[in-house]
Amino acid sequence: MSIRIRKFIFLKLLWLAYISPVSATPEFKIEIKNHLFYPAELTVPSNTKIKLRIFNRDSTPEEFESYELNREKVIMGNSQTVIFIGPLKPGEYPYFGEFHPKTAQGKIIAK
Repeated sequence: MSIRIRKFIFLKLLWLAYISPVSATPEFKIEIKNHLFYPAELTVPSNTKIKLRIFNRDSTPEEFESYELNREKVIMGNSQTVIFIGPLKPGEYPYFGEFHPKTAQGKIIAK
């Protein structure tokens, strides 16, 4: 390999290391079982972007919806999805299941 190609590869790797995040986005998990969210209250760090991994353990679809978080996503039965939220100011952010709003309710608490 020529010096020029090695220098290019080195600079490319250096650039990739520079633009990569120092730490990974924190991930939190929510499960849907029997048309309920578990946990019903999830505490997350405030002022931090987070990744929500939502598992739907029911055989029917459910829609994760939150007006306060400005998020809406259908999760098919026996599947999962990822939703990024934040950074959130300290406070409470309710969410619900659009298809079962009386039972599928929860909130995210940012501290």
